[in-house]
Amino acid sequence: MIRGITLKHERIASILAREIRSGQVRHGSRLPGEVELAKRFAVSRNTVRSALATLCEDGLITTRTGKGSFVLFDGRPLDDRLGWTHALAEHGVETQIRVLRLALEQDHDLAARLELESPDVIVVQRVRTIVGGDAISIERSCLPAIGELRDLPQRGLENASITATLIRAGLHLDHGEQRLRGRPLDREEAALLGRPDGTWFLHSTRTSWTADDRFAEHVDSLLDPRHFELSLTFNEAGG
Repeated sequence: MIRGITLKHERIASILAREIRSGQVRHGSRLPGEVELAKRFAVSRNTVRSALATLCEDGLITTRTGKGSFVLFDGRPLDDRLGWTHALAEHGVETQIRVLRLALEQDHDLAARLELESPDVIVVQRVRTIVGGDAISIERSCLPAIGELRDLPQRGLENASITATLIRAGLHLDHGEQRLRGRPLDREEAALLGRPDGTWFLHSTRTSWTADDRFAEHVDSLLDPRHFELSLTFNEAGG
């Protein structure tokens, strides 16, 4: 491809992506068929297939053999207060979790940074996968090793959910801070996610506290940018 020249399928993909992101074509809707799209854009069906393949790669649509192409993108922000599994499910994305590690460890760096009384933490490392599809995140959570949480390595998570486990232990997430940046996957991370080395993912670090300022969770996540995005709301006050 010669840089600076937009190919036909790229132009079509850009137009359809704009319509999807703007809400003109809504989540779960079926796109027009290849023949109809070919007529609309006055191109061949092969060009349409290339455009649809681009939209699939960008995570905006999914194509089902014999049924057509359907919109995956939903511009609503993900509300993760009940956990990513619930938040994604509300958007029609069913995921499954594979626990890589559930253990009692000591993290002196985290304890010093957050001024915790003890370095003892419960580490939960998980890979999240779309049912029947790709792995979309690696998540490493550190929970305070207090009360019944200390027995998690033997007992396991409540309904496979960290959020439910924290609530059962009386730790209700109330406030915190989160940082987000992009970075390439290293070899081990790429292998776990089934991606090429160096693939760019969103790297999120989030620390949560209860309403009475008890430490509840510190989570370090690598997120597939096709399924997670940062949404900020702000106002510009004068003065």
